[in-house]
Amino acid sequence: MKKLTVLAIAFAAVVFAACGGQKNAQNTEDADSLKSFEQQQIEASIKMHIDSIAADLGKLKQLPFVQDGNGGITLTKEEKQVKPDYLLNANVAEEAATLAEKYRILSALNVDRKIAALYEMPTEDYDKAITKLVADINDPSFKAIDDANTLFETSTTLYDAMDENGRVNFFWQLAAAALVEELYVMNQNTDKFLSTFTDEAVSDVTFRIVVILDAINRLTEYDADIKPIAEAVSPLEVLNATSVAEMKAQLAEAKDKIIAARKAIIK
Repeated sequence: MKKLTVLAIAFAAVVFAACGGQKNAQNTEDADSLKSFEQQQIEASIKMHIDSIAADLGKLKQLPFVQDGNGGITLTKEEKQVKPDYLLNANVAEEAATLAEKYRILSALNVDRKIAALYEMPTEDYDKAITKLVADINDPSFKAIDDANTLFETSTTLYDAMDENGRVNFFWQLAAAALVEELYVMNQNTDKFLSTFTDEAVSDVTFRIVVILDAINRLTEYDADIKPIAEAVSPLEVLNATSVAEMKAQLAEAKDKIIAARKAIIK
């Protein structure tokens, strides 16, 4: 009798433990599901915000000195004779080790190719380097645009294609690199490069800085590669000019910050 009682108690303990284990497992699973749902909601909200930022970015006009046609800048014959010595050498493309570095260097070289063409400098080396980077990156999104030499423009069309192909984070790497290189170029000859700017164009530059910093900062939680880029470009938030005169003064004050950002992005 005593033996049966002991066995009964032991059996009851096993059953209780099993039920308790099932309840604990169910509770854990429910908690994980709730956490997963909340995380999905947060990520969806961030994605919606970043999509909106990209749409705003796509509406902005390019900086005048990289625009084609009447909106761009014109150099005199004498000005073209003084070739810029601050542009990236095309062989910097060979130093790109990671995919993120390839995207950034591709964008920066596109900007410098524009400046080289503006000064009627040979662009063959840039063309070869850009073509090789495009091949190495092998991003099907690039087919959405007509010319690989316009990749630095980071249009809505390119964003949508990169989003569809799961490479949207690299879009912001392209945008950040182009922005930093353009600011660096502007600071080399502000009198000339700001000569065709209007206050509206300056405000566009300021807004471009704001939206790119916003997007990159939001992505740092999910993309380890973009965190150092966020840190590199964050000092550029001091550029908040709304007039040509303010922009000229702020570029001079932020010269060291722009140089540091360029070095961090184009390693």
